[in-house]
Amino acid sequence: MAAFRQHKLVSEGSRAPDFRLSRLDGGPVTLTELLANGPILLAFFKVTCPVCQLTFPFLERIHNPAKLPVYGVSQNCEEDTREFNRYFGVSFPTLLDREEDDFPASNAYGISSVPTLFLIERDGTIARVIEGWQRKQIEFLGSQAGVAPIRPEEKVPEWKSG
Repeated sequence: MAAFRQHKLVSEGSRAPDFRLSRLDGGPVTLTELLANGPILLAFFKVTCPVCQLTFPFLERIHNPAKLPVYGVSQNCEEDTREFNRYFGVSFPTLLDREEDDFPASNAYGISSVPTLFLIERDGTIARVIEGWQRKQIEFLGSQAGVAPIRPEEKVPEWKSG
């Protein structure tokens, strides 16, 4: 569990809670700013999570700044997050949802397991909530970005809980 207070996971069709987080590469950003150019995918994770380690290379393939930008939301420190991104080839923007700040975004979104993904429309409506690894959902997200994230020769599970 990432956050120490239990909150209800926000649901599809509801308004995404706004936040102000630090970017791994410097400076703060709000959800409103991220949504200025269209829909986004938020991907909450911890560096030690095996299902996150499975999922994030596929999110890297999905990341398309023009069609569907992906933003990682790390529940770890900067150093560990940088190492995770380097090791797993993650180049999309990463935000820091720090324990020392009481995980403000994780708590606002009701995160109880990772990875948890939120497809958020430009108007701030949550279009999709995905917990854990779901092959069909990853393929759907790829279709939204105009890519096939899973290659035919890759053997990946249909489902893994977060």
